[in-house]
Amino acid sequence: MKIALYNKVSIENSKRLTRAYSTSFSYAIRLLPSDIRDGIYGIYGFVRLADEIVDSFHDFDKQLLLTNFESEVYHALDNKISLNPILHSFQLTYHKYNISRDLVEAFLTSMKQDLSKSSYNKEEYLSYIYGSADVVGLMCLKIFVEGDEKEYERLKKSAMSLGSAFQKVNFLRDIRTDYKELSRAYFPGLDMNNLTTGEKDKIIEEIKIDFKAAFDGIKQLPKKVQLGVYITYVYYYKLLKKLEKVTASEIMQRRIRIPNYHKIGLIAYSWISHKILFR
Repeated sequence: MKIALYNKVSIENSKRLTRAYSTSFSYAIRLLPSDIRDGIYGIYGFVRLADEIVDSFHDFDKQLLLTNFESEVYHALDNKISLNPILHSFQLTYHKYNISRDLVEAFLTSMKQDLSKSSYNKEEYLSYIYGSADVVGLMCLKIFVEGDEKEYERLKKSAMSLGSAFQKVNFLRDIRTDYKELSRAYFPGLDMNNLTTGEKDKIIEEIKIDFKAAFDGIKQLPKKVQLGVYITYVYYYKLLKKLEKVTASEIMQRRIRIPNYHKIGLIAYSWISHKILFR
């Protein structure tokens, strides 16, 4: 029975990590049914550890850390155990919901690119987004449909659109930091020293297409998960609208964000609009 206690402690670690790193995402998860929250925490914890390695641990050998992390991930998945509580929590989710190994592999491939690539052509850009974001949406979809393969296949494209929309908003919001501090330029074909508002607006129109496809999919999700997913959708769409209102030069000078007190208002707005739009 002690493994049950370790499972509980591991899930709690993923939950605490999620709440420490993302207040907005944590709010959304709390509105999901209690029986599937642990799975989402498991995925977020896994993704966050990899993100931290490539984005934050500047005083350490990132390549070594990521190589070791990848080995630990596959060991956890193959053996159904890890002494890293976050990875143990993830492998519990992975096996419970029958998440495909190729989704994990694609995600780790994109993370490795962050250590070696500084710019992307269109094909590489789309491949990176698939691995870094679309597959995360697909992992979450596995949980939302509770392993129903028919529903998973039906909603797969919209889940990928949602992942793409979120990632592209992140790219645009963080474009200055990514370029100036991490030497990364994700959007293909841009002169990062002379980004124009027209180019920025073209990116936003592309993201709106992803949001439209994602919204259509959210309406088809099981009722019990719609509100939690929709709140995250509303938060990112609001952020996109803020990015749309500022010039390209402003985006290159400061990080556009939504204050915490506005996030509370967005939750209330989401709850009301959900009642109207998802009848």
